[in-house]
Amino acid sequence: MAESVPPKRQQEPSSSGSSEGDILDLRNDEGWEDAEPEDEDDTFISLLDDEVFTDIMQMLKHCKEKHNFDFLELRQRLGLDFYGNIKLVNFIRSQVHGGNPVSSSAISAEDFEDEKFLKPVLEDDAVLFNLDELPEVQDAGPGAKKGKEDATDSGHLVARVSELEEELRKTQSQFDDYRITVKQTLDDRWNDKSAPSTSGSGRAEKEEKRDDDSHYFSSYSYNDIHETMLKDSVRTDAYRDFIYNHKSLFVGKTVLDVGCGTGILSMFCAKAGAARVIAVDNSAIIDKARENVYNNGFADRITCLRGKIEEVSLPVDKVDIIVSEWMGYCLLYEAMLDSVIWARDKYLKPDGLMVPSHMNIWVAPVADPDYISDHIAFWRDVYGFDMKAMQAGIVDDAQVLNMPAKTLCADPFPFLQLSLHSTTVDDLVFKRKWNAKLTQDIDSLDGFTIWFDSFFMPSRDDKVPGDAKAEEWSKAGKRGIAFTTGPKAKETHWKQAVMLIDNVKEKASGRKEGSQLSGELEYSVPVDNSRALTVGMVWKFDGDEKDSSQEWNMK
Repeated sequence: MAESVPPKRQQEPSSSGSSEGDILDLRNDEGWEDAEPEDEDDTFISLLDDEVFTDIMQMLKHCKEKHNFDFLELRQRLGLDFYGNIKLVNFIRSQVHGGNPVSSSAISAEDFEDEKFLKPVLEDDAVLFNLDELPEVQDAGPGAKKGKEDATDSGHLVARVSELEEELRKTQSQFDDYRITVKQTLDDRWNDKSAPSTSGSGRAEKEEKRDDDSHYFSSYSYNDIHETMLKDSVRTDAYRDFIYNHKSLFVGKTVLDVGCGTGILSMFCAKAGAARVIAVDNSAIIDKARENVYNNGFADRITCLRGKIEEVSLPVDKVDIIVSEWMGYCLLYEAMLDSVIWARDKYLKPDGLMVPSHMNIWVAPVADPDYISDHIAFWRDVYGFDMKAMQAGIVDDAQVLNMPAKTLCADPFPFLQLSLHSTTVDDLVFKRKWNAKLTQDIDSLDGFTIWFDSFFMPSRDDKVPGDAKAEEWSKAGKRGIAFTTGPKAKETHWKQAVMLIDNVKEKASGRKEGSQLSGELEYSVPVDNSRALTVGMVWKFDGDEKDSSQEWNMK
């Protein structure tokens, strides 16, 4: 059981997860998307020797005149797509660096079909980033041959032209995205944003304070946080099962994946038949998502964009479906739902579908004397020493724990439902009344626990009762898919949020089964951290003279 709440899923890992000089590490980079890179002149190293040029066409002319190597003719003969051109360049360089002779007339596509040739041989190879400046491959038309030409050859030529046009169409959407990413990588290296600036004395200047978003997005740039989420089978299976069980909803449709992470949900949608998926994420994980998409053969249907959904420009005006895994602790911690709602209002068609579609949030009182003894009272006697000073502030922060079901001392109360087709940002800050009746005798009320249930409904007209329990919903064979993060079901990475209270007065009285408890629960956002959450509670047992109240932080 933790002593304080981590960010959703996991704290930002130590620097061992990425080297200090990693060009895609944005932990010390604020507002990268608005940065204007300094002007730099590209230098093009010859494919066949060490000559350097300032123009790619001059370099290719040099290769042709000095080495009789016609790169343009070779790429035209092979009919290469964008990635094929990259492989060809790296193949040529690898052969030259290995001391092997190369001939433009002897090279075939099979020579460089291995995916290893996507990796640059030269670091910052300007040739790779300027392939789009080369003349487009032009197939000879039917009249280009001299003399007689039979109908069969003409038919093959027309078919080849059609194939190339189709390949061009498929690669066009990914080309711009790929080039922007590569250019941004070079810009970051040239500007050396990841290195601390120094004064004349050699001391690193004071790092600028990062805003809430820079810290939030950088925490999602590492593998282990995504590994935790993907290994949560309750979470990942629910998305997969809904998408695969309702392929008719996705076939031929345009889907927007907000906060795509590794791209797993986007690939689920593409595999289910979506015609186009736009995957958006503002952390460096988008680069790995792009590789995942390419390696699994979906590059022609999934477009990966880096940036905030509120700031990127989508290649479409409207989408048919929005899929997103935005849920945080207590459901609303991290405030990602705000962005999903923004995307819904701007991009979702009037009859479009939100996946998931409904959320029910629950609260229940808890009594856990074992936990209190092990983690609170423990400080009263540590090897014979009184360390009660360590208890200061120990109940100020919410905990993220997997509570044993037996610690719930009353039936849970459904205090809020969010319907993702209609919920507004204003609905996410609220106060709600609740009540409960104790189902057992307790020595004291130790705190409250909060969890949520997610529902995936195949139609925006489907209704989910505000008191519907996901575990019962699934067993009853209801429409759609549902899962719970509650203590009576299989553990998820969300676990439950637990708010411990100062229960000194409670211990003096004890409570009996059947005692009535009522109160008001509040969600609010701290003014100094838009991604954090403050949970407030007012409560009273029937017969008590005064209300009790407390606030807990999730930050």
